[in-house]
Amino acid sequence: MGTFIAWVRIVGYVEAVSFLALVGVGMPLKYLAEQPTAVKVLGPIHGGLFLALGALALVGMGKKKLSSDDAGAVIMASLLPAGPFFIDKRLKKLEA
Repeated sequence: MGTFIAWVRIVGYVEAVSFLALVGVGMPLKYLAEQPTAVKVLGPIHGGLFLALGALALVGMGKKKLSSDDAGAVIMASLLPAGPFFIDKRLKKLEA
């Protein structure tokens, strides 16, 4: 089933892809083509993944799987489009 850090990495990847889809596809469709459906679908999906990643970071810190610095990096990365891709190398080292 994978380690805890593996789950953080997987949710981070999916969250980053959902963020990029929301910003790169959903928002242009909404504001340039007046088609808000993509935002209505992608927005809640991304929101749930964002909350899940934040919760995983906090739970990981509580269970001593992540240091406070690592958990903070995960949370800060989730605020940026593609941010989780940039901290994946750091998480991969923790997983090893």
